[in-house]
Amino acid sequence: MIQKKVCLLGGFGVGKTSLVGQFVHSIFSDKYLTTIGVKIDKKSVAVDRTQVELVIWDIYGHDDFQKLRSSYLRGAGGYLLVADGTRRATLDTVDDLRRLAEDAIGRVPFVLAVNKADLRERWQIDAAALEERRRASWHVVETSAKTGDMVEGAFATLARDMLTVTSKNRHD
Repeated sequence: MIQKKVCLLGGFGVGKTSLVGQFVHSIFSDKYLTTIGVKIDKKSVAVDRTQVELVIWDIYGHDDFQKLRSSYLRGAGGYLLVADGTRRATLDTVDDLRRLAEDAIGRVPFVLAVNKADLRERWQIDAAALEERRRASWHVVETSAKTGDMVEGAFATLARDMLTVTSKNRHD
């Protein structure tokens, strides 16, 4: 089994902890819990015929991205950027967090999860903003921690990308 550290990065209240709860435990709670520091969970996923144990670091929300401790990112094989579809500013936050993560750990795979797809009628993030990121080669997945929609898909995409990088590095 291959083990990979994954960090969840995003602004305050975007649903990082709810995504992890849905992915790891298949549960969703309407109660808002602030993450203090880091909460670590694990889940194994199958990518093709390879088992990958994801060690998921749910890092407290950052609206002030300068406060993100780069030490939390060390050793990460990839990260999930999380934006809240109902709050446009959270997309700007993930842009800043992506730059910060790249400065801290270099270019590693990442996926943008635009959360709260169950509230699409209230979304402030438009399709053009997401398409712009797709054109820049970002994987963009629209998720709902509440319904579970595409949560597994976001983590599976990241796991696959991390394995591809690992395999490519072995062959270089």
